[in-house]
Amino acid sequence: MLLLSLGVLLFAAAHAVPMFPAFRARLAGAIGDGGVKGLVALGVGVGFALMIWGYSVARDEGAVVLWDPPLWTRHFAVLLMLPAFIMLAAAYTPPGRLKASLKHPMLASVKLWAVAHLLANGTLPDLVLFGGLLTWAVADRISLARRERAGLVSQPVAGPVANDLIAVAAGTAIWAALTFGGHAYLFGIAPLG
Repeated sequence: MLLLSLGVLLFAAAHAVPMFPAFRARLAGAIGDGGVKGLVALGVGVGFALMIWGYSVARDEGAVVLWDPPLWTRHFAVLLMLPAFIMLAAAYTPPGRLKASLKHPMLASVKLWAVAHLLANGTLPDLVLFGGLLTWAVADRISLARRERAGLVSQPVAGPVANDLIAVAAGTAIWAALTFGGHAYLFGIAPLG
């Protein structure tokens, strides 16, 4: 659990640097803007690796069961993952109306992904991983709203609906690939199994 907890904390802390503009500015003054970006990328990468490794170790060690979710929650989680992947795709495809209405589709995707997995899983490592990332995503969204009001962050401008169709197609393809084999191959758990 230590590796997993460290991974979640490092991942969230690295992502939290932009949440504190004054701190980020002081850090950039000391090591340069590229240095800040490199430091954040290193923290995110190491945190992500520790989360994967730590979650695997925690599951293999016999995770503490906090609750026993009913079977229907697994199926509901699979359903929730479809819009989560569409939102994820919207974050990386050209802006459409979806991206503009969500403002921050990556964070919306992470929040829905985390809630879906918390519904379907009831162990302590699940709570640390998915609950930790849900907490980070909520805090980051609150911070972004404050920075938007201060004029430090701009909101995406709506683009053509055709771009939304690209996001829907890409998100649906990723969802289908993971639901029907990819999740079992990558993580050893079949969502519909």
